[in-house]
Amino acid sequence: MRIVTRPDFDGIVCAVLIREAENEDVPVKWVSPSDMQKRRVEIHSGDIVANLPYHENCSLWFDHHYSNRVRHDVKGCFEIAPSAAGLVFKYYRDRIEKDFSTLIEETDKIDSANLSLEEIISPEKFPYVLLAMTIQEHVTADAPYWNRLTDLMRDNDIKNILRDSEVRKRCEIVVEENNSYRKLLETHTKILDHVAISDFRDLDSMPYGNRFLPYSMFPEATVSVKIGFEDPSKEIVVVKVGHSIINRNCQVNVGQMLSYFEGGGHKGAGSCKFHVDKSKSYLPKIIDILRNDEPEGSIVVKVQRRSQDRRSADDRRKAPRGSAPSQGLPDRRHKERRHRKEPRKDWKRTNTWKSIKITL
Repeated sequence: MRIVTRPDFDGIVCAVLIREAENEDVPVKWVSPSDMQKRRVEIHSGDIVANLPYHENCSLWFDHHYSNRVRHDVKGCFEIAPSAAGLVFKYYRDRIEKDFSTLIEETDKIDSANLSLEEIISPEKFPYVLLAMTIQEHVTADAPYWNRLTDLMRDNDIKNILRDSEVRKRCEIVVEENNSYRKLLETHTKILDHVAISDFRDLDSMPYGNRFLPYSMFPEATVSVKIGFEDPSKEIVVVKVGHSIINRNCQVNVGQMLSYFEGGGHKGAGSCKFHVDKSKSYLPKIIDILRNDEPEGSIVVKVQRRSQDRRSADDRRKAPRGSAPSQGLPDRRHKERRHRKEPRKDWKRTNTWKSIKITL
């Protein structure tokens, strides 16, 4: 048995709860959502997967991301919820004796970005928010720290956790990094309509800091886009998108949108990674969708609408009577055919894709 989860605050709390419920020190394998989505991770029977896309080999699965929904029953728990940890706690409630209620509440708040303006500007005043910011899931060398937190959070309250020498040192670094990150945001961010675009591709590496800062710095923006390179060779582009938690007027389902650009996430936040060669195709589309601010459901229509779904009455496929219907097309009898000017029931007319040129 292994716990397979994502190395963010929600994922670490999932590992804490599963270990407590299983009453043993189950080993944890830390995995990125992208690697799981692209089948780079080997999953075995007995594995418990949490806060990651589903894998058919696992024995239990817990997740809450919009883009990871499956259409069949699974063992475990999937719901659109503030955190995956909350679902793990719900499933194992009868097997967990310790009081983790405060930890679950804080995880729900942090993972769903339900923070106040003061928590955004001064995270050092809020212990759980500050602790969450010490976790940098893109740094694979930090696995020993993630394991350390899993052990600490299982047996200690937040005051004792923050007294740990390694945790205290990382908290101090976070405060310094947040000040530097604010300056980088000021020089690398431009506003297009209601979209704040922070493009760090001209830097040697992607800077990290308080991911909520753009919302307080650019209150006119309803959504932020962070762009940078994942690797020193600058071959893999990372895009992170999030609804503003100050100006809550973005209608785009981010997780749904990014699932068509090799990523995914929640309705209000998500990320994707792709080869640099796809930048000229992907980035204008992502930004165009956000600028248009179209509600949930429109992304599938615009990004993946098939040409045969836009055919006119004249070019509809006409199979001989009695023959098997074409794959994916219902068998329409002659009496069901309509006049060409009559709109198809439940069909939506769509425009072809129009990309815009942007200057970043």
